Amino acid sequence: MRARSITVLMWMVIAVGAFATAKDIALISNKTNHVEGVSQAELAKICKGQTSRWQDGKPTTLVIRDPASAEMKLVLQKIYDLPKEDVSVLIASANHNRQNHPAIIVVDSDEGVVKKVESTPGSVGLVDVYAITSGVTVMRIDNKLPLEPGYVLHGN
Repeated sequence: MRARSITVLMWMVIAVGAFATAKDIALISNKTNHVEGVSQAELAKICKGQTSRWQDGKPTTLVIRDPASAEMKLVLQKIYDLPKEDVSVLIASANHNRQNHPAIIVVDSDEGVVKKVESTPGSVGLVDVYAITSGVTVMRIDNKLPLEPGYVLHGN
């Protein structure tokens, strides 16, 4: 009986450890945005600086972590489908074409992403779900929220 309890406990620890390492990256939005969600294709266009305005006319701005950071690996794979070096060049190019209102802003932390999205109308950002605060709105991607089965930015 004691051996069985230890085995069950061991499996629980393994399961919790696996859950703790899996992360979802959330798409967050400034509270003044009236867009509830985007498709994966639309998100890719925003991430590549190819979408300059929302349907209501507000300029779009994407706020992300440094493409070279470990936290961005999932986004590079699932959204950009490019190596981190190419994403850095793409960001510079996108911002060069929009000098008055940057297409993409790179910050140092998830907290920095959240704060910049909170203070920039028309902005969206990509952050670890555990960094979300009440100052932003979580958007759907392909009609799914983070942690839902089939969510595109679910990490392993």
